[in-house]
Amino acid sequence: MLVGLDTTWVLLGALAFEGVIGYPTLVWQKIGHPVSWMGRFLSLGETWLNSNSRNPRRDFIAGMAWLAVAVSLLSGMMWFLSATLRQVAVGWVFELLIIATLIASRSLYTHVRDVYAALSGRNIEEARENVSLIVGRNTDTLEESAIARAAVESLAENASDGVIAPLFWGLIAGLPGIAVYKLVNTADSMWGHRNNRYEWFGKTAARLDDLLNLIPARLTGILFCVAALGAGRSRTAFRVMLRDASSHLSPNAGWPEAAMAGALQRRLGGPRTYQGHLTEGMWLGDGSADLNARDLRRSLHLYLTMLGLTVTMILVIGIIGGWLG
Repeated sequence: MLVGLDTTWVLLGALAFEGVIGYPTLVWQKIGHPVSWMGRFLSLGETWLNSNSRNPRRDFIAGMAWLAVAVSLLSGMMWFLSATLRQVAVGWVFELLIIATLIASRSLYTHVRDVYAALSGRNIEEARENVSLIVGRNTDTLEESAIARAAVESLAENASDGVIAPLFWGLIAGLPGIAVYKLVNTADSMWGHRNNRYEWFGKTAARLDDLLNLIPARLTGILFCVAALGAGRSRTAFRVMLRDASSHLSPNAGWPEAAMAGALQRRLGGPRTYQGHLTEGMWLGDGSADLNARDLRRSLHLYLTMLGLTVTMILVIGIIGGWLG
């Protein structure tokens, strides 16, 4: 484990940089984003090797093998890069900037804030368009409550995938840990679908992503519960999380979503439509499922409070790690 003041300062600096600056649009336009580079490599192998479930055993082995190749290459590259940068006087600055590209705290907040702004202005069409950028379900016919509910659910789930999980694996294994996590998470986003094309080819990616998110998802839920302390709803959030998290279709997403539902005293989840097919999801939480812009604003406040707790937690871990080291 690389936990120490040096690692924690780099992680906190990366979180601060990404939170204030984000990923510059000009850089995106010129060279793309590291996650998009990962996606292109993964897509290349899938195009070459996937038989679209015509040969399930072959597809399973091929998907596992290509993911193993990608993980091996990326982890080796990132280990070499990190080791090299740590030998340079200001190498930590470059490592910080690289890590900042693999965290999504600002972009997540901005996307959800845009949904909130549209709902506050009673612009349903704009709100539908904005929420379509962060959810996979059909949004063309969603009304205000469903839009707000979808945005809150995305905020809760992606707080784990986009922020807490990368930081967690950064504490465990530094830059290589974050990079490999993002690669597996990207592979799951691309291949982790239960359809003819990806059922077998993406199975390894889906299961490995579940494993890598096992602790971060539960940690995110706990952080949301603690963040609700200021509103006097921490106990409720814990109760709902422990009761309802396992009802979610995902083994991990239910933890932060159920915690958010309890903190807001609203119901999240329920049926939703993906690619024209109705999915009968279970409800998480108590109270009304008719969320509005005010609930979305409260969820954003909880998210920011959770980020503050995360900063404190990382700093404490780093100090303790420094003492023990």
